[in-house]
Formats: sequence, C-alpha cells, structure tokens
Amino acid sequence: MVTSIIGIGLLGGSYALNLRDKYPKMHFIGVDSSEVHGRLAMAKGIVDEVLTLEEAVLKSDLVVLAVPVNYVMELLPQVLNLLPPKGTVLDLGSTKQLISQTADAHPRRSRFVAAHPMAGTENSGPSAAFRELLPDKNVIICDRDKSDPDSLALVEALFREIGMKLHYMTPEEHDLHLAYVSHLSHVSAFALGYTVLEKEKDEQNIFDMASTGFSSTVRLAKSSPAMWAPIFDQNRENLSQALADYIDFLQQYKQFIDNRDLSASFDFMKRANEIRRILSGIDRK
Repeated sequence: MVTSIIGIGLLGGSYALNLRDKYPKMHFIGVDSSEVHGRLAMAKGIVDEVLTLEEAVLKSDLVVLAVPVNYVMELLPQVLNLLPPKGTVLDLGSTKQLISQTADAHPRRSRFVAAHPMAGTENSGPSAAFRELLPDKNVIICDRDKSDPDSLALVEALFREIGMKLHYMTPEEHDLHLAYVSHLSHVSAFALGYTVLEKEKDEQNIFDMASTGFSSTVRLAKSSPAMWAPIFDQNRENLSQALADYIDFLQQYKQFIDNRDLSASFDFMKRANEIRRILSGIDRK
C-alpha cells in the first residue's frame, strides 16, 4: 500500500510514524512546499521519498491532506482529479464545514473522508512529529455516509490500528463544538501573550517573573499563525459567538473584581472548577 502525506508536519508526520510501526511494508511518499521539511522527514524516517503532488497522488492508494485548512480547500479538488480509481483521500483539518462543502461539489466526493484527530502541540514541522501524539486520542469523522464504504472502512481501520477512538458528527456540529473547546482557547492564549508583550515592555521581567501557571496558559500562543489564522477565518461565525460569550463572562468577572465581591468571585471560580471533574473523566476513558 502506498500512502502520500501532503504536508509533512506535526500531524501528518505523527500519523505516518504510527502507521510505519503497524505496517512496515507500507510505502510513504512525502509532499511539502519546503525542501527543508522534505529532507527532515526523510532523515527522521517519516517518509521513504519526496515527490511532487502530481507524482505522489498518481501512485497512491491513500492520500492524507495534513496542511493548513485553507490549503486543504485548494488542494482537495486537484487531488480528487488525480486520484487513482480506487484511491482514498483523507484530510486532518481542524475545520470541517467549508472543506466538506468543497468536497460535495466534486464528482468524486465519495472517495473522500473528512476527519479531525483531536491531538496537537504548539510545535510544527516534521521535527515536531512523534509517535505518542495520536494513540488514545479521539478522532472525529464527518459525513461518513457520503464516503464509499471501502474508503471509510480503510480510514477507520487505520485510525483504530493507531489506537484512536472514533466519533462521528456532522460538519456543522464539529465546527460549533470546536469553536468552544479548541479554537477559543487558542484565541485566548494569543490575546494573553499579546497583552503581556504590549504591557510588559521589559522582556527580562517577563522571563524572570513568569510562573509555570503563565507558561501553561500561554503555551498555545506559540502555535503557528499560518495554521491558526485560516482556522479562525473558516470558523469565524461560531468563533465570533464563542468569543462574545467569553467576553461576557470576563466582563462579569471584572465587575466582581471592581466591586470587591469576593463571594461572587469565589462562586464563579467554584463553578469553573467543575471542568476538572469533566476532564478527569475524559482522561480515564
């Protein structure tokens, strides 16, 4: 089986590394706009060779689109045009509604599977890929009824082999939920990092006084803008509402601080502490 990874970064590289362990005879082709990334992916054993998009797709049984979501929309029709008759295209993008609409407009839509592995770090590029990223994590598959049974079965089997837990949603459900549980946290981290940089002009003070709490909260602000700006744009309506809700709660909490309302502040934090119970339950699954 020949698998092409379009975009040899954190997610695509980690996906390939896991499948290499499970299927030693699987041949991996890399496609990347960066020659440096191509060389790194070869040196790290993520792919066996690096080819152009057309050369790779024509040889492939499975094509994995692991590029920023704006490029997924651009490349998906090209890949479906070039794909062998029994080939399958899989995307790993963090938005799904616009990508799914792009796929729906193509006559070979049924050879496409829309998926989103719920895993990542703030790092990018092939050097960031690692085998432990995906096992035991959730993966969301959208519009499964629009994919041919053999394409869907292949994608599901590979995710299960990696050790991922499969969930199914519509693209609309996916983008709405992700606006709150993923995209909003990234906007918050970027805004926090920006605020500190603008108000704390002495970089040494930031370095000297930033605690582990600050570091963990702002970690996502180190994420790639090239990846996240298109995500925010594609999910802008849901994210705008999530931000409005978040700003409302921040305004409420500002009032508690301004009014020295310790009781309300305590109750607010106590309610927020419930997230520990929920996330602990997720960790145990």
